[in-house]
Amino acid sequence: MKSLRELSDEFFEEDKKVEFGGGQDKIEKQHQKGRLYVRERINKLVDPGTFVEIDRYVEHNCINFGMEKKKGIGDGIVTGYGKIDGRTVYIYADDFTTFGGTVGAMHSRKVCKVLDLALENKCPVIGIHDSGGGRIQEGVDAKHGYGEIFYRNSIMSGVVPQLSAITGPCAGGAVYGPALTDWIVMVDKTSHMFVTGPKVCKTALGEVVTEEELGGAKTQNCLSGSAHLLARDEDDCYQKLRTLLSYLPDSNTAPLPIRENNEKNEPLDNLLNIVPANTQMGYDMKHVINEIFDTDSFFEMQPMFAQNIVVGFARLKGVPVGIVANQPQFLAGCIDINASDKAARFVRFCDCFNIPIISLVDVPGYLPGTNQEKNGIIRHGAKLLYAYSEATVPKITLVLRKAYGGAQNAMCSKELHADYLMLWPTAEIAVMGAEGAVPIIFRKEMKEAADKEAMKAKLIADYEKKFSTPLAAARRGYADRIIRPENTRKELISALETLKNKKVVHPWKKHCNLPL
Repeated sequence: MKSLRELSDEFFEEDKKVEFGGGQDKIEKQHQKGRLYVRERINKLVDPGTFVEIDRYVEHNCINFGMEKKKGIGDGIVTGYGKIDGRTVYIYADDFTTFGGTVGAMHSRKVCKVLDLALENKCPVIGIHDSGGGRIQEGVDAKHGYGEIFYRNSIMSGVVPQLSAITGPCAGGAVYGPALTDWIVMVDKTSHMFVTGPKVCKTALGEVVTEEELGGAKTQNCLSGSAHLLARDEDDCYQKLRTLLSYLPDSNTAPLPIRENNEKNEPLDNLLNIVPANTQMGYDMKHVINEIFDTDSFFEMQPMFAQNIVVGFARLKGVPVGIVANQPQFLAGCIDINASDKAARFVRFCDCFNIPIISLVDVPGYLPGTNQEKNGIIRHGAKLLYAYSEATVPKITLVLRKAYGGAQNAMCSKELHADYLMLWPTAEIAVMGAEGAVPIIFRKEMKEAADKEAMKAKLIADYEKKFSTPLAAARRGYADRIIRPENTRKELISALETLKNKKVVHPWKKHCNLPL
């Protein structure tokens, strides 16, 4: 009779075959397409030697269309847990070499088990997607499997961070799971997301379009906003996921991952050179962000979408914070439909996971025009007002220059319960700028004036003297402090320190009715 050692050695020698999924030939096809094999992907994502696989031997139980003759150990998905920077993370990753990574009953059961474990143990979860969608041979079982996954993605939202990587073609149900998670990274040229592919578009609509045009990484990052980060290759994709996770807590009850103090030379005199005093001149708000926050700590989200507003994570003396900032380089920093959606979702994410929000304001208003009105700027713009209003995390707002109209409220004014609202000496809070206000207020006087231009210039000067000053808001208690620009970092650190124990309790409700 064989010894335990012999039996064990024999089993695990045979077990090595599982590592090759659908076979070495299919792995080579993945490589030829510029894509990694599923186990290579996981190994690049997690700390070396930390991945532990679960449900390794699960197989489908379908007997339709000859499927009973087809075996596929793992059923097109690898699941388990590992560590990223020493922190436990649950993982599920499609194996395209086995049934094209399609979802069937057992496949979805594996995913659901990992999602349940992540929720119960309050750990982040990462999905790596490379799937042909639902497994047609399993019919309604595949649809049921997707529904079970979608339900868990929804219930887990705001409890543990959910990150997604799109590393190959994903269609149909394979895109809605990622869409229900917090953040999506796509790989340039090799990943695609669409509800229906080019063939269906041609058959149903007569529309001829390529996969890249329809749902490529740049399309979904730049135009639709469905994806949040664009990776140049898979190595970059997994590095982005690791970096993103470094700003996030394990769950909504876990502490923020604070790093060692990152001191900077102060005062920050460079800020005086970056921002022009003339409100008609543009500048790059990202230079302001990089100057204020810890060195090399700014990690921008959705950098290619709605570029008139900037959102992302940074650290302030080692503490992770969320940043929402107008970008004067694009649309003069106006808030439009896409900017509202982008910023509102980011604010709500930060509030879910207790990440303080710092808003840098230089906004001339909401973007006007028939296109914006017909497409719902009122409805979309309200999302940002709502998101800031319901957020209970520390909220600090800094107005650099202009903050006009309803857009000033939308960038977290005192009325939306900003804890501290600070102003630079160049800041002005008003319904609108002098150039727009004077012709309305003094329409009659200007019409009757002998020298209309001289009268207009005088009225503008008078208006600016009265309203284009930080004192106009500070005298009424609509701002808390007027600060020197070069002291901004020190002021923000001090303010954030006072808010570390902030607790807010809203009136009880089942849930909100966000203006979707």
